[in-house]
Amino acid sequence: MKFISISEAMKKGSGKVAVRGWVYRERGSNKFKFIVLRDSSDIIQCVFKREKFEEQWEDIDKLSIESSVMLEGTIKKDSRAPTGYEIDVDKLKIVSFAEPFPINKDLNEKLLGDRRHLWLRSRKMTAILKIRDTVLQAIREHWRKKGFYEYHSPSFIGMQCEGGSTLFKVDYFGRPLYLAQTWQLHAEPGIFALEKIFTIQPSFRAERSKTSRHLTEYWHAEMEVAWEDFKYLQDDGEQLVKFVVKRVLEKNKKELDILKRDIKKLEPTVSKKFPRLTYDEVLQILKQKKGLVIPWGKDLRTIEEDKLSELYDTPVIVTHYPKEVKAFYMKEDEKNPKVVLGYDMIAPEGYGELIGGSQREESIKKLEENLRKQGEDPKKYEFYFDTRRYGSVPHGGYGLGVERLISWICGLSTIKDAIAFPRTMTRWYP
Repeated sequence: MKFISISEAMKKGSGKVAVRGWVYRERGSNKFKFIVLRDSSDIIQCVFKREKFEEQWEDIDKLSIESSVMLEGTIKKDSRAPTGYEIDVDKLKIVSFAEPFPINKDLNEKLLGDRRHLWLRSRKMTAILKIRDTVLQAIREHWRKKGFYEYHSPSFIGMQCEGGSTLFKVDYFGRPLYLAQTWQLHAEPGIFALEKIFTIQPSFRAERSKTSRHLTEYWHAEMEVAWEDFKYLQDDGEQLVKFVVKRVLEKNKKELDILKRDIKKLEPTVSKKFPRLTYDEVLQILKQKKGLVIPWGKDLRTIEEDKLSELYDTPVIVTHYPKEVKAFYMKEDEKNPKVVLGYDMIAPEGYGELIGGSQREESIKKLEENLRKQGEDPKKYEFYFDTRRYGSVPHGGYGLGVERLISWICGLSTIKDAIAFPRTMTRWYP
């Protein structure tokens, strides 16, 4: 018989089926063996009767968690089974006996980190990775519908973009270079050819942080667009997040259920408009409603972002931050040169910043001044200044942290579970 997935077998509901996969759970007696089989699509209970498998019974009795098998049998509904269906097995081929599986009920973060390559097989991680796939597909679909081109930038660069303290220095054939913190400096030249571009690629931040919301290597969904203004950047960021959440709710209800995620906490994001507040308004709100007094000019820390997120059931867009706490390339507000046309999108439920974006500064003089204030040599940025020398236009862009978005959508306790192999200050293996 042709092999089908477990989910396809359950859709069929009755009759002969052939499936294959790995032992998820097993129990039995001298007369019956009950094996819950898993594949990438789902799990199903399979029943082995000794009277049918007298010659193979000794081997069947040796099947342990993660042994791989191929089997044929008759599927039927059974409300007592874990997923409501059961296969009465007629034929079995054992592909591989597994050694004792080194992950049991005594779970802890270090053990699961050391055995990450095996923990990916868990129902939890499989569900998260399926949602991750939906998120990445939806991001691409959102921008492609708007006529954006996918474009990629180098990972080895010779200068900082988001602050020198978070740069990873690497030896590049005897020359010191850095891993890219963002695509931006090499993306901006691309808009003068393609006008509307996006990427989904890794970025690297050497942040000395051991919190549950930081990775040193993460996937960055970024866009850059010519001719558009600050409002467009906020609108597009809101539309993107709405579209991604809507698509996950449509495609991944089963996975969200496995994760025990309350979808009522996600639904307002699809149906409601996101609040848009200036930095000044946020300081007032936090003072009045949360008793937090923040001096003007100080960046919003994790605690302030979390307190703000408690007041809303959707992401919040915060605009017009003080110039001194933002990146050198953000455009000054003509009405108030102390602030920039930049924004952060803060996730609900204390998941932190999802998006950071801005309109870009067009003045070479201001860019040079900003770089010098940060202790940077403007001569390193001559190629970047050329984009202003030869036909500069209003433009801007933003970056979205893919794992941050996945963490919030899935309701994860740590961002490390939003990626197959997390990289942090203390985790670089496996």
